[in-house]
Amino acid sequence: MKFQYAFQKIVDLKSNEKTQAEWMLSSAIGKLQAEEKSLTELYRMREQMYAAEQEAVTRCAAIAEIRNIQSYAQYLEQCIERKRNDIRLAHVNVTKKQEILSEKMLDEKVWLKARDKSHEKFRHESLLREQNELDELATVRFAIKAR
Repeated sequence: MKFQYAFQKIVDLKSNEKTQAEWMLSSAIGKLQAEEKSLTELYRMREQMYAAEQEAVTRCAAIAEIRNIQSYAQYLEQCIERKRNDIRLAHVNVTKKQEILSEKMLDEKVWLKARDKSHEKFRHESLLREQNELDELATVRFAIKAR
């Protein structure tokens, strides 16, 4: 007789949920990394604007040009602030996805352990049945010899 776990579909479902949670975490980490890369780019652009401002001041450029550079640098500062907030939210999202994955892993582990216990019980009962059959055979042989 072959072992068949009555709740195998639930075990499979829990495994699929865990896999999906892993994908969701991976996606959240990818989004966080993209946001961090974008912030790095904004920092680089801001530094370029500060360098351009210094260069314009050094060459005695028109006030309008310097103000345009300062205005754009100020805009970049606002973008940097928004991006920092985006990164904070992305970190929160990653943390949530990690917690969800932990729950799914624990849930799957509980069902796998229940399946393993059920399999062990099945194996034990199979061994007992086999032993009983062997004992019965031995008893029959003994009875035949005793006649």
